Amino acid sequence: MTELASEPQQVEAVPDRDVSMTVNGRACRVRCEDRHLLVEVLREQLRLKGTHAGCLNGDCGACTVEFDGQPVKSCLVLAAAAEGAEITTLEGVAKGGELDPVQQAFWDNDGFQCGFCVPGQIFATRWLLARDTDPTDAAIREALAGNLCRCTGYQTIVESVRAAAAGLRGESDGAVSQP
Repeated sequence: MTELASEPQQVEAVPDRDVSMTVNGRACRVRCEDRHLLVEVLREQLRLKGTHAGCLNGDCGACTVEFDGQPVKSCLVLAAAAEGAEITTLEGVAKGGELDPVQQAFWDNDGFQCGFCVPGQIFATRWLLARDTDPTDAAIREALAGNLCRCTGYQTIVESVRAAAAGLRGESDGAVSQP
């Protein structure tokens, strides 16, 4: 017969902390366990569902956000590391009800279907076009590497990036004619 412990064992609580950050231009403070990922805090505590939880190991890009101006996969960042950070999620890209030029180009050129991959594609594109407004197709594909899409076959995504680049250069309204 198995003996039962006479005293309940003490279970150590998971350490937690307050984290202050700016998300989409608004200062916020959250309480989270040290083990929580940034994607979890954004989705579960701040209710920002545009940041998707996909693979949870950095492979798909669906959880991408801008972290202090750089695209990062929020499933690879502990929430505690966001202390003092400036974070932009997909919800924070559009301004005043108007889509960002990159978002508009994706919309106009069918750069997405189900939308699950959109955060990674949009933030990778914004990062690329902030550095090169006339990228080659090879540069576009390299910038998009690490952002998986199961729906489009990538051609309309590349066309959307080309259209966004042209729009930023003032060469067109951002629409690319479809064959």
